[in-house]
Amino acid sequence: MDQTLPAAIDLSSQVADLARRYKRANGPVIRLVNRLGTTLENQLSVLPEAVRAQIERVTAQALEASYGIAARTPDLGARGPLAAVIATGAAGGVGGLPTAVAELPVTVTLFLNAIRAAARDAGFDPDEDWVRAECLQVFAAGSPLKDDDGVNTSFIGTRLALTGSTVQNLIAAIAPRLATVLGQKVAAQAVPILGAVSGAAMNAAFLSYYREIARVRFALLDLARTHGTDAVEAEFRIAVTPPKVIKA
Repeated sequence: MDQTLPAAIDLSSQVADLARRYKRANGPVIRLVNRLGTTLENQLSVLPEAVRAQIERVTAQALEASYGIAARTPDLGARGPLAAVIATGAAGGVGGLPTAVAELPVTVTLFLNAIRAAARDAGFDPDEDWVRAECLQVFAAGSPLKDDDGVNTSFIGTRLALTGSTVQNLIAAIAPRLATVLGQKVAAQAVPILGAVSGAAMNAAFLSYYREIARVRFALLDLARTHGTDAVEAEFRIAVTPPKVIKA
């Protein structure tokens, strides 16, 4: 009997389960955010251009700084990251726009810390260069926004020795997408006091989303150790692609 058939069936089953987790990553708060998407986009669009540019600049700087800081941050445990992002989100919303922007670097660091923990839980060393790159790539693997259907199913196939320019290129590619996500959060936080509630809720929702995406991504990478990157990528791409509707 062909021994490859059971292995292929097992891979398909495991990847299908991970694809379902991927699709369920959006929790109730993010679904509410997406229902309010037009309102939040309008709020973001009325922010001064200088502020929107600042959000992207701060996001890129936060990614670069937290890439190193997260490695030196102690493991916060299972519930610590959630408590921390709720606190920072609330603090960021208390003072409206200035504090919301100032809070971004701390929040990005906490997100990345949780992503690193997901890598560690999957059996990877988050201090290895290629794993650190994969941690950053989680932010590029789609986003919780409903109009973002760009699912990044690719992995960094080679164990890269990251250079400063490689990290800069990764961050330059990731920052605009993450800034769009965080910009809507900042827009919701722009109203003092009321923004504290929005900031806390959205930080918790975004942490949950990115942590679950990280768990799925590193589970796929673990499967790739056994089945090969190409086979796992192909299965996952098929599993997350909606079936085509054939009109009669």
